[in-house]
Amino acid sequence: MEIKFKTFQLCFLLVLWIGTSCDAQTKKATTLLVGGGCEGCEAIYEYGDKKLTPIDTLPEFRNNEPQLKITGTVFKNDGKTPAENVIIYIYHTNRQGIYEIRGNETGWAKRHGFIRGWIKTGKDGKYTFYTFRPAAYPDGSEPEHIHTTVKESDKNEYYLDDYLFDDDPILTQSVRNRLNNRGGSGIMKPIEENGMLTIERNIILGKNIPNYE
Repeated sequence: MEIKFKTFQLCFLLVLWIGTSCDAQTKKATTLLVGGGCEGCEAIYEYGDKKLTPIDTLPEFRNNEPQLKITGTVFKNDGKTPAENVIIYIYHTNRQGIYEIRGNETGWAKRHGFIRGWIKTGKDGKYTFYTFRPAAYPDGSEPEHIHTTVKESDKNEYYLDDYLFDDDPILTQSVRNRLNNRGGSGIMKPIEENGMLTIERNIILGKNIPNYE
């Protein structure tokens, strides 16, 4: 009788351990977000009822100089196949280096400001934003940059390396060395075309992105 009771105890403890182990694995799996933590990435959903297309023009594009065209192709993880139905969200400072607000913002626009835009890629994976070149923060602590977040149809949203400008004096070698190249390098060399600066960046989904499968 004692042997049966001990066997029962062992079986009960084993069941408890397996259950605990499974729970731990489940919790671990749910916390392994693609790209890791990403404060503010949910702003990618704040386009409201706007119909997303591969081209978007950000507010104040026509009222600022230098005007800027951001273009490129989004590729799947193989770096060759164009990626369809990928949403890209960008936002940046104004020409004074401030995330400008109008005062009626809601959600993440309170921090990101109203100079922001969204596109959704078509079958060819191409995208284009029309905006203007942002200024560095007033204290010079960061180089000129444009924040970007992507959302694939079968994955959670995650951030990429910022768009940066190769000719920015604040973009020192030390700063360059700290970049992770998420989605590929974000350092772009602006080229003047028809009175407008153009930067081209091809994005490779999942490149240097943690927990990407």
